[in-house]
Amino acid sequence: MENYTKYKLKSNDELASVLEGKDNLFVIACNKCFKEFETVDEPDCDEFLKFAAEQGKNVTGSAKLDFLCNKMHTENKLQDLIPEGTENVVVISCGLGIQTVADLAGKPVIAASNTLNYRGHHGMALTKKSCDACAQCYLNVTGGVCPIVDCSKSLVNGQCGGAKNGKCEVDPNKDCAWEKIYQRLEKQGRLEEFLNQPVQVRDFSKVNFKVINDYVKSIRDDRLNGYYGGVHPSERKEFSEHIALKKFPDPKTVVISMSQHLGAPANPIVEVGDTVKVGQKIGEAAGFISAPVHSSVSGTVVAVEPRMHGTRGSEVMAVVIESDGKNTLHESVQPHGDLDNLTPDEIIDIIREAGIVGMGGAGFPTCVKLKPAKPVDTILLNGCECEPLLTADHRVLLEFADDIIFGLKAILKTTGAEKGIIVIEDNKPDAIELMQEKVANIGNMEVFVARTKYPQGAEKTLIKRVMGRKVPSGGLPADVGVVVDNISTVKAISDAIQTGMPLVERVATVTGEKIKNPGNFIIKIGTSVRELIDYCGGFTDDDVLVKMGGPMMGFPQSTLDVPMMKGSNGIIAIDTDETKEQPCIKCGRCVDVCPMELSPLYFVKYAKEENWQGMKDMNVMDCVECRCCQYICSSKIPIIDSIKAGKNAIRGMK
Repeated sequence: MENYTKYKLKSNDELASVLEGKDNLFVIACNKCFKEFETVDEPDCDEFLKFAAEQGKNVTGSAKLDFLCNKMHTENKLQDLIPEGTENVVVISCGLGIQTVADLAGKPVIAASNTLNYRGHHGMALTKKSCDACAQCYLNVTGGVCPIVDCSKSLVNGQCGGAKNGKCEVDPNKDCAWEKIYQRLEKQGRLEEFLNQPVQVRDFSKVNFKVINDYVKSIRDDRLNGYYGGVHPSERKEFSEHIALKKFPDPKTVVISMSQHLGAPANPIVEVGDTVKVGQKIGEAAGFISAPVHSSVSGTVVAVEPRMHGTRGSEVMAVVIESDGKNTLHESVQPHGDLDNLTPDEIIDIIREAGIVGMGGAGFPTCVKLKPAKPVDTILLNGCECEPLLTADHRVLLEFADDIIFGLKAILKTTGAEKGIIVIEDNKPDAIELMQEKVANIGNMEVFVARTKYPQGAEKTLIKRVMGRKVPSGGLPADVGVVVDNISTVKAISDAIQTGMPLVERVATVTGEKIKNPGNFIIKIGTSVRELIDYCGGFTDDDVLVKMGGPMMGFPQSTLDVPMMKGSNGIIAIDTDETKEQPCIKCGRCVDVCPMELSPLYFVKYAKEENWQGMKDMNVMDCVECRCCQYICSSKIPIIDSIKAGKNAIRGMK
């Protein structure tokens, strides 16, 4: 592909003129963007360093960075980067990068590159079509002096009263832009060429510079509101958000996986032929990071064998139970009494024995999360449900509000935290209103309304958005005094304490443009995905992609014969993805949207090279696999596949 990055080092004569009388230089070079991503470092920096040495200049240091125009990333990288003794900062970049460094460096900035290419297109104007909005296209013609910004009348071409002593007739404090243009072009030997061009009349029906400039500034400020990055995918929640919860018909057979949580799979403790009851433990936790598993039906164990797992794409040990249709409760399912009479350790034991795990993410055992190694002052309940299409947590907020309050009280007592905050995105006004009523008279609880943005529900982004605290690289929420739990998890805690029922069912959404009759259901763990889809009328056509979870972080299903699990918040049926992968063009979009402030384009490059140490050094383990990078990628590269490969390789490194 064509290299669209047109800037290059100034000529040696011009550099010598620019550097005259200046010394103690720190050099910052931007690695060029909008070109095929083949090399990491560009040659311009080394060429300049060689030239500076020949000129007898002292260089205090140098740095090669990506996307200097990304102000937030550049600001972070510049901290403590420029050594003491530096008098001038030399920037090799396009105009945007030079401007960004000039705003941040706190020292005189020298532009060492020509950011205009008269015969090509400027900056990101990659096509021949001009929009008349920003006038960047005219910079090639006018030698880099903008006739929109610099001229008080915003005239690209046309008559005015003329300059007075070199000053604008409208603003006497401003140099005449056209005199500046003529002087610049005359110096470049291009004035004759310019004067011979046909007149181009400014189209005043188009938006003016100030409107565009103010709009872009407001958008940038808005994007950084709460936390860096994120995207706004089409929500499509209207399919099911208005549909009340319904108890899904009891399945005749359930397949209950022994691996429904982060950590070691549970060990089955029943055998073929055993009779089991609802709430009976059928799998014992196999370690500290593990969780027991219980039967969701009463009936007979007909198999203990590997079965397909919905999120792993492979077979995992499972217990298969044929229901007797009676739903007979096990004797252990008993209420645990008044919350006030339970100690924190007793509450933890109840949660552990109930097999409760995180129901909105990786399925981390909740009993471990609620005994953090460090003191916490705040509990955040994640009611954002920022994934498109899914509406299960929304319905839980509306239909189990009192249970959520009870569960939050239990968590506050267990952790000793001072405050509980229920975080709900502003696209759920009915849930916000209801929960605000519920906490109105509770001193240590409140509702936080968050502007809708994905991936708001990820622990680290939620903490940054609500608390303004940044979890350190490789750290946990407890490191900044916070524990985050999902709304449905808190509902399960309430059930375990108030009724004694372990985690044997959950609320999930069945939805998508390819589902005939979407809905929200209370579903027994182990129910077949095929049964759910059949109950909802099946697909609208055969060209369909089924995912367990949402469209962003959900897992594509190669078969419908997989069971619902504790973390299965939805089944979606959507259009198939027909896009084809293209080479990375280093556009920087993935860097712009990564909420963990990473550089995903490098993960793809390093994974191809099997440079696992490189991925580790660039903090790939901090990736939350939200897929924002993949969603925004111009080249439709499956970035998450590379990230997962890198993480697995790093975990296996000695």
